[in-house]
Amino acid sequence: MSDFLLIHGSCHGAWCWRDVIPALEALGHSARAIDLPGHGEDKTPVGEVTLEAYADAILAAIEAPVVLVGHSMAGFPITAAAEKAPEKIAQLVYLCAYAPAGSVSLVQMRQAAPRQPLLPALEKSADGLCFTVKPDMAREVFYHDCPDAAVAFAIPRLCPQPIAPQATPLAVTERSRALPRDYIRCTDDRTIPPEYQVTMTGGWPDHRVHSLRTGHSPFFADPQGLARLLHDIAGAG
Repeated sequence: MSDFLLIHGSCHGAWCWRDVIPALEALGHSARAIDLPGHGEDKTPVGEVTLEAYADAILAAIEAPVVLVGHSMAGFPITAAAEKAPEKIAQLVYLCAYAPAGSVSLVQMRQAAPRQPLLPALEKSADGLCFTVKPDMAREVFYHDCPDAAVAFAIPRLCPQPIAPQATPLAVTERSRALPRDYIRCTDDRTIPPEYQVTMTGGWPDHRVHSLRTGHSPFFADPQGLARLLHDIAGAG
């Protein structure tokens, strides 16, 4: 069985994995999630949050090699962690995530998408250091297919998202590319266009690309299905 470390996306925290962790444990795995700096219970000031700090927080949470799962923007932090210490990672899993290639930033990748469904829901802070998601639009972009109780749980917990980590280019090399890498596309995603998820995985081996028929938050929309898919992915190595 595998040890999963689950990494949240923009504006979220470890709390978003509350339903997936027990589902993975029921399948015989160990699973845990962390708050990245400036998210959830972590009180790092927004102006001090960097992509490197994200990577360091992930690596500090690892003792033995893990299956490292990154949702959405966390595709960058998990890749940055793999570039710094690939020996700590057994496998990378990108869950409807940005899969960096070359030496670009997440902002540049987002701008390259054919559509920008998230942008109308974002509000930039006066100091330009972070953005938040407008509460009245959060369900539409993040949780449209999630149970009402999960949406009520999630929206009050959304936090400001530091911009600096997303504006930082990441040089991707064989240190991370040599690791087993899988991608889970979410076919009804209203945050990262599904067709862009296809573009990002162009050239990936077919057996490394998987699909869920959910929106952007499968951890709430279908936690059991997500856990079963992660179980299968980890078993295939």
